[in-house]
Amino acid sequence: MNSRSPPLAVQDFRRPSLPGRGVSRRLSALSTAEQGQNGATTGFVEHAITEEIEEIKRYEDFTTIDWVQDAAREQLRRRAKRRENAGFFARQAGLGWRQKLWESYDAGQAWIVVTLVGAAIGLNAGFLNIVTEWLSDVKLGYCTTAFYLNENFCCWGAENGCDEWHRWSSIWPVNYVLYFIFSTLFALTSASLVKSFAPYAAGSGISEIKCIIAGFVMKGFLGFWTLLIKSICLPLAIASGLSVGKEGPSVHYAVCTGNVISRFFDTYKRNAAKTREILSACAAAGVAVAFGSPIGGVLFSLEEMSSYFPLKTMWRSYFCALVATAVLAAMNPFRTGQLVMFQVRYDRSWHFFELIFYIFIGIFGGLYGAFVMKWNLRAQAFRKRYLTKYAILEATLLAAGTAVLCYPNMFLRIDMTESMEILFLECEGGHDYAGLCDVKSRWSMVSSLAFATIMRTFLVIISYGCKVPAGIFVPSMAIGASFGRMVGILVQALHEAFPHSRFFAACEQDLPCITPGTYAFLGAGAALSGIMHITVSVVVIMFELTGALTYILPTMIVVGVTKAVGDRFGKGGIADRMIWFNGFPFLDNKEEHSFGVPVSQVMTSEVTILPSSGLDLRGLERVLASSKFQGFPVVEDRTSRTLLGYIGRTELRYAIDRAKKESFLSPNAKCLFTQQVSTAVRTPSIAAPAVTFDSIASSSGQQSVDFSRFIDPTPLAVHPRLPLETVMELFKKMGPRVILVEYRGRLTGLVTVKDCLKYQFKVEAQETPRDTDPS
Repeated sequence: MNSRSPPLAVQDFRRPSLPGRGVSRRLSALSTAEQGQNGATTGFVEHAITEEIEEIKRYEDFTTIDWVQDAAREQLRRRAKRRENAGFFARQAGLGWRQKLWESYDAGQAWIVVTLVGAAIGLNAGFLNIVTEWLSDVKLGYCTTAFYLNENFCCWGAENGCDEWHRWSSIWPVNYVLYFIFSTLFALTSASLVKSFAPYAAGSGISEIKCIIAGFVMKGFLGFWTLLIKSICLPLAIASGLSVGKEGPSVHYAVCTGNVISRFFDTYKRNAAKTREILSACAAAGVAVAFGSPIGGVLFSLEEMSSYFPLKTMWRSYFCALVATAVLAAMNPFRTGQLVMFQVRYDRSWHFFELIFYIFIGIFGGLYGAFVMKWNLRAQAFRKRYLTKYAILEATLLAAGTAVLCYPNMFLRIDMTESMEILFLECEGGHDYAGLCDVKSRWSMVSSLAFATIMRTFLVIISYGCKVPAGIFVPSMAIGASFGRMVGILVQALHEAFPHSRFFAACEQDLPCITPGTYAFLGAGAALSGIMHITVSVVVIMFELTGALTYILPTMIVVGVTKAVGDRFGKGGIADRMIWFNGFPFLDNKEEHSFGVPVSQVMTSEVTILPSSGLDLRGLERVLASSKFQGFPVVEDRTSRTLLGYIGRTELRYAIDRAKKESFLSPNAKCLFTQQVSTAVRTPSIAAPAVTFDSIASSSGQQSVDFSRFIDPTPLAVHPRLPLETVMELFKKMGPRVILVEYRGRLTGLVTVKDCLKYQFKVEAQETPRDTDPS
């Protein structure tokens, strides 16, 4: 037994004859305050017990954090730490500078952690960009001067062709076969590593991170192995040609980085609330390095990721994104000064007659998001039911099929980020890819872009969710860019066919009027907004990508139309739909409900309760073994059901095991959950004298064990007639694990987040039936 662990109090069991049932509850409620006033020793004892229980809870998987209790425990830690520091520095009276230095370090620890995390995220992002670029190019050819150089670096400075970069063969079918082999091999390696070492590295991770930030515990999801395997397998998955992106997984590896580094600091290792701040900041940094958009990353974390985002967290998110972006810029992975490959600058402005076509692109974005989410959920349900055992084979066959279908098309053959870079560019300035700007090949380009849009949409539906690191940001943006460029080419052809029409009166003579690249840019923003159902952060991200102030208004219009169209087909983006599909206990702050029912219609009435006295140790262990609940309400007796408090399953298990370890207890020992006092005692300051297990009398039949220090005497409780919407707001804003329902002091039931979600899904299923069954 740990030497710092105080012995549990064991006393002779005598049932007191209190004049009123309310006295025992009052004494129980004041027990914590009483113990806190008995001196530094008792405070240290309580702190030691709390820390031991917290150490156990850190390893509980698939449970939720009670933010109310976490805040109370943090206050206890702070008081114990202040007493400990005051005592140490009082003994070292002559070392005042040490105290000031320690206080300065303690105050700035959060900024140190944020700086280290931001730098690590930036370094990792730069490394992944370089490796992904090389793996994507090695499928098509090799560099004769240095095999490890990608095509851009190999041909650096070349103006008229590039003699250093060679295709694998001059025979087209040979290149086709090699492209197929490389793609299949990359996907096979990625899926095998994920399944063998870190299954949590599969997918995007955004849905799970939203739940983790909200308080859901998923052991290993943000661990070191997940970070390592995600960083290794992500470039392989992208280079395999699968219709998946690295921008979503970049949030996952960024949050993993923050979690791993923060565990080296005791403040974040013990405090879930402070860890939540770091995770929110890391999510912002992940988006910042993915798009080269630090402000957009902060807004994305605020709009999409975090259910709790105070001003302090916003500042740290901003600083973390700033550091990560600065490190990535210093690495300069593309040697162009750009943070991402598809950054672009526009010189020309837009015309008001183009708003009609911009609205059309916005409608496409909303329809695209609704269509992909609907059919992807069906594909996920099929995968979950039939393909769970064949994850590696599925990813390999998907990559093989994608290679066969995509190689003949010039826009599907190359990497999606490179494709967007080409589609975003203006035609002026010598930028032309395979005749994209050639008037003679205009209609062949339109048909090629239309085929790329349709085929990529189909591939995204079946690929997103396979067991490799897979995001959906860039695939959606690539689909939107190809559709937008197609619309831009058609509008340009319309203008050239009717140059003197009044509709095009705003165009200047002898100057280019339509810029098809801007349509591709707006289409990418529309598709991203349509699939994620985010607005403000998309506008800022697209602005930071282009730096074009003049295109903020068109972007806002397109995103607004996309949002309006998407909301007609259901609330929430793909991340929210995946949370529902996986059955995670998550209440979205963005949702508003109007059920019109009291909490009594939703609560669980059949509750396993613990009487304050009269239950022996054998019976208590039988209750633990027969029920799977995470906690138990404590009542005065089973008849009156007068609520006295609440004890968690972990605390109860810990208390029983500790009592058994410290002494031999009879199975008939009585379990007490309130301070037992004699009839003459009326004040909580005079408690019954407790003895240790070492001084137990030989007659164990009179033994009792006092568990009162482990219960929460002031649990969150509501009236049965309180509206369900208010209870859901309590869960969202305060974050308790459970809310008890009592009427005039009598326990009537309890409600959890899952109870609220079950009722919500039941109502929604009656109004708008879902496409798939998450079970």
